[in-house]
Amino acid sequence: MPELSTLPEPRLKFFADLRVQVGVPQEVGHTAHGLRRLIPITGGTATGEGWTARVLPGGADFQLIVNERLSELDARYVLETDGGDFIYVQNRAVRSGPPELIARLVRGEPVDPGQIYFRCSPSFETASPALAWIAERMFVGSGARYPDAVAMRFFELA
Repeated sequence: MPELSTLPEPRLKFFADLRVQVGVPQEVGHTAHGLRRLIPITGGTATGEGWTARVLPGGADFQLIVNERLSELDARYVLETDGGDFIYVQNRAVRSGPPELIARLVRGEPVDPGQIYFRCSPSFETASPALAWIAERMFVGSGARYPDAVAMRFFELA
């Protein structure tokens, strides 16, 4: 059995910056698991090294506000690249912070992104042969919520 020290260490390789525009939250209310919300995705942009894409309207961010500090996010949407290829994105995230700042985010108020822990794990699917590799890799990222958008930076775990 090889020594564990010989295993390659993961590195972060820049993949893309995204700015996802969002609409007015649809609040389901307090359920047995927490406060359920759905945030419509109305558009946006993605920019990687040598490529760009637009975020198509019609996706959504399915949110569970677990408690006053913690939210679990599950966003699903489609990108259309400048080359005409489509990419299905599922991005799971954890967002946490001081209760008073999380309350401001939930109300749609601006909050300093440095005060909030927002980390994500996007995955991708595509029918494009040229982009098939993205379904065979793991990605991580960080993000920030603004009143009308979510900004994220994605990295490939190389």
